[in-house]
Amino acid sequence: MEYDLDSLSRKELQALQKKVAKALDTLDDRERAAALKAAKQAAAAHGFDLSELTGSASAKAKGKSRSKSPAKYRNPTNPDQTWTGRGRKPEWFKKAEENGVDLSTLEI
Repeated sequence: MEYDLDSLSRKELQALQKKVAKALDTLDDRERAAALKAAKQAAAAHGFDLSELTGSASAKAKGKSRSKSPAKYRNPTNPDQTWTGRGRKPEWFKKAEENGVDLSTLEI
């Protein structure tokens, strides 16, 4: 299919450009769907689910799940604020340290 692009106006070229972009997006979607289908079939032929092979979140969810660590410290001025003792220290904990508060009094 040949187009005489030199004979088209700017408006016609821009319309053609939009159609080409849309056609490429549609083609990408179709090719991606076909590749995914083929990958799922290949995994199934070997007795696996594709998510088990790719390590996606759903496969990880089937395995061991980590539970949330219990809180070890509580803010005395706002009991809703707690900290497990892991990760970055919250501001209220830092301020208590700076003010010389006995940290054992913050323990739950």
